[in-house]
Amino acid sequence: MAFEGLDFYNVDAHLSDEERMVRDLVRGWVDDNVIPVIEEHCRKGTFPRHLVPQIGEMGLLGMNLEGYGCAGMSNVAYGLACQEMERGDSGLRSFVSVQGSLCMFPIWKYGSEEQKQKYLPKMAKGELIGCFGLTEPDFGSNPGGMITKAVEDGDSYVLNGAKMWITNGTIADLAIVWAKLVPPGGTLAEGVIRGFVVEKDDKGFSAPEMHGKHSLKASVTSELVLQDVRIPKDRLLPNVRGLGGPFGCLNNARYGIAWGALGAAMACFDSARQYSLSRIQFGKPIASFQLVQNKLAWMLREITKGQLLALHVGRMKDNGTVIPEQISLAKMNNVDIALQIARAARDIHGANGVLDEYPVMRHAANLESVYTYEGTHDIHNLILGRWITGIPAFE
Repeated sequence: MAFEGLDFYNVDAHLSDEERMVRDLVRGWVDDNVIPVIEEHCRKGTFPRHLVPQIGEMGLLGMNLEGYGCAGMSNVAYGLACQEMERGDSGLRSFVSVQGSLCMFPIWKYGSEEQKQKYLPKMAKGELIGCFGLTEPDFGSNPGGMITKAVEDGDSYVLNGAKMWITNGTIADLAIVWAKLVPPGGTLAEGVIRGFVVEKDDKGFSAPEMHGKHSLKASVTSELVLQDVRIPKDRLLPNVRGLGGPFGCLNNARYGIAWGALGAAMACFDSARQYSLSRIQFGKPIASFQLVQNKLAWMLREITKGQLLALHVGRMKDNGTVIPEQISLAKMNNVDIALQIARAARDIHGANGVLDEYPVMRHAANLESVYTYEGTHDIHNLILGRWITGIPAFE
């Protein structure tokens, strides 16, 4: 049975024809190509890489960027695509998000014309896969403390360091690596954060996959190891210095997550509603009991609020008025309610909720990671606290 999205406040009426077309295209594609295979990939801990060319053919990679083979669609259209991708699985939305927002965007925004021409058209088609190297083993919420460094040596830069929790790392053809460029004879403290394009065949670069995850099992998560990696100077992103560069990328990714989490929430709500109507206890469907109806009504309420939040942030992003704190609120809120909805849906399913016959436990496990990455829930609270008070409590 085809999935019907939850739209209690008629959000559809506020979408353009193109935005609805994108949403419906991706929704149908997820039903036909993701839902039938995703549980098996989750069991095996494998990413459905065979789907990447199809994602490229639909124009979803870097779809809100202009030129260089990118679709140039609205940010709302991009958000709707993320919603449907994450309804399939957070791992697929993560792939699209990392490729477009964290790898293509910095090249598009901060790169040279030569870099844009070299990488972006192939990345838009899915022929080149990218990853984003910011988080380190000892520096997650505090990326400014990074110890990965670059030094100038003739016509090259030499990079040393390690990155962790890198989506796509092992399968990536290139990595956007953020490192402190240390002046000749200088110390790490004197280094300025710069972005570099590292290619998978660069000597000294490796990306071992991380195993043992209970979350995002259908996604590739890796370390990046840089041991005297020598790259030509023309692979420095020339138009960015400091943490503003990676934070600009993260804001784009956080925006997509705000929509994606709604997809996971809607999948859990839909499963809980259908299950409650078919599950008979005490001689009638459990959907007829007040406690179950209360849970379903709460899910409806929170998804509807999250939809309106995401749509308005998307419109502000499209007209250039959005600020990072507004994106933080959308990411934080929508992931939070999605995780709570997944847990409530599992409760409605009873013991059956832990079976992969239903999607709720997989979404719940995935959302535990989404709750943490691209800024933890608490960090986003502190970002908002700084906006409210002017005092940065995390420093």
